[in-house]
Amino acid sequence: MVPAGVGFAWPVCKACQKAMQFQCRVPHPTEAFKQILVFQCANAPGTCGEWEVDSGANQAIIVDVAGPISSAQPSNDGVATLGGQWSGHVEQVDTDYEQARRVVQSRGQGGHVLGFLGGQPEWLQDDQTPDCPSCGQSMVLAAQLEEGPDYRIGMNFGGGGCGYVFACACPARSAAFLWQCG
Repeated sequence: MVPAGVGFAWPVCKACQKAMQFQCRVPHPTEAFKQILVFQCANAPGTCGEWEVDSGANQAIIVDVAGPISSAQPSNDGVATLGGQWSGHVEQVDTDYEQARRVVQSRGQGGHVLGFLGGQPEWLQDDQTPDCPSCGQSMVLAAQLEEGPDYRIGMNFGGGGCGYVFACACPARSAAFLWQCG
């Protein structure tokens, strides 16, 4: 869902020139009525550089959700949607990530933790926090994401990887996405 009347154009991979796959939407870390839509190329996994923040094979787009919204339709050129969808709810915890996972599992809620919102990223490799292309400051983590429990409808982060969604609160409202695998 995107803001109505904005003229949203479905993102296209700069490497293969095909529509990118919609991954998810997450809340903006500092602005209440904004969300971040995350896309990555899934047309030839591993060849377009979809894990790199500046490759052009992924995109994070900040949208305003305070007003009317409408559906966005991808082109028929490329793998633009997952094979299905699933969602979860946000669970507020005052612990670290592994403790939060154990809390969710102990409640019998399926045990599937999709990641976390805000805070500090738990990098699988080296720190790759992006700088805002407009103001030059380090961006803030909006969400760290896991692939999900079902490969048919889960995000592809190289097999057991994590995705990282970042945003900047400067007037340019930049967002970025990358992923790492262990």
